[in-house]
Amino acid sequence: MKIKFKMSLPLFMVATVFLACNVVAQQKKATSITLTNAAEIALTDKAVSIKRNSIDASLNQKGFPLLTYNGVVVPSQVNDLDGDGKWDELFLATNFAAKETKTIQLSWVKKAPQFPIRTSVRFGKREAKNLPVQPATEEILLANQVHKKLGFQKYQTDGPTWENDKIGFRHYLDGRNAKDVFGKKVSAITPENVGINSEGAVEDNYHTMWDWGRDIFPVGNSAGLGGYALLVGDEINRLGIITTDTLNNIEKTTFKIVAEGSENSVLRYTYQNWLVSGNQYQVKETTSIWPGMYGYKNTVSLEGLKGNEMLLIALSNINNQKPLNIVEAGNFICLIQHDNLGYNREWIMGIAIIVPKKGFKGYMEAPKTGQLTNSYLAKFAVENNETISYYPIAAWELSTDKNFKDSSYFNQYVINLAQQLSTEITITIN
Repeated sequence: MKIKFKMSLPLFMVATVFLACNVVAQQKKATSITLTNAAEIALTDKAVSIKRNSIDASLNQKGFPLLTYNGVVVPSQVNDLDGDGKWDELFLATNFAAKETKTIQLSWVKKAPQFPIRTSVRFGKREAKNLPVQPATEEILLANQVHKKLGFQKYQTDGPTWENDKIGFRHYLDGRNAKDVFGKKVSAITPENVGINSEGAVEDNYHTMWDWGRDIFPVGNSAGLGGYALLVGDEINRLGIITTDTLNNIEKTTFKIVAEGSENSVLRYTYQNWLVSGNQYQVKETTSIWPGMYGYKNTVSLEGLKGNEMLLIALSNINNQKPLNIVEAGNFICLIQHDNLGYNREWIMGIAIIVPKKGFKGYMEAPKTGQLTNSYLAKFAVENNETISYYPIAAWELSTDKNFKDSSYFNQYVINLAQQLSTEITITIN
């Protein structure tokens, strides 16, 4: 009887009920968010983070905070960065003209729209050699569980990979903690089965060229592009081990995918009791990637420093035969290489680390032998629990932008990017 009664309502009443429900779902009154680029330069896919408590003081608002600009929906996502089960950040990557101010409307809807996927994380693992790889979002690795000790590679692609529409990266979670590069030839996200075969076993199939691209960067015993180490006195101490070691110098490594979405993917690592020169250090690392940039953001902090250490941020130079280019831009120092840096010097690549001016103490070269080799190492004075954020950058001649074959073009790209990263967006909420 109840269903029949509803169906017998006059049409105008049905419409009224529908509109009322829709107004309630969207909270009727939109919030106005003003984003201002005060700089004289245009910004491409500029990352903007809006804290939840600035738009939802009670933290109890239900639904998804939908953004529109001039009537057009703006792609965005919500992130739960502290892991409490409630999102605390509204993230978007958007363009600004020089000196542009945008007023964006926020309203609440029941469900987030499906936006084009422009970032992704891939992580798979197996607990025994004869078991297939299974997707996972987190991992704990103890000191005696490294690749050589286990006798098999536990992880798909040796550890997690992350990417955007421009470039991809991977982290050797198996104890080595180096960072590698996947060169992409397309803007689409790469297949989920990269690094495993048809039977679900770990397989190095990504050093073969595919339609999407391949692993293009030699790492060896370097820390790769954006890995790091600790300088204690004159001794370089690697975070982790090399492939022939059977015991890690880190007691416990914890990894978690914090967020994976259309606009932003976030990975987090903690390294418990990293043994260096008789001392133990605690390390936290967060990796974040968003669209449009040929790179990612890495943030590191250490605890247990005694005062005679320096943080070293690595830029592998295995195939580099040209001078390192160092340029100041905005709030950053850019350490840039451009050469035939791919495997066997097969492809022209540009790589760089964009590091903060604050605390920068120059750079040194790693030795040709030992636990950490073949790298330029940017040196930083750091204090306990102080965070340092930097940006590893990579592009190759087969990118969707073929101009990266030219060294001056890549250099200028890195400089322009550093200037954009130096620009803060002012957020005003009414």
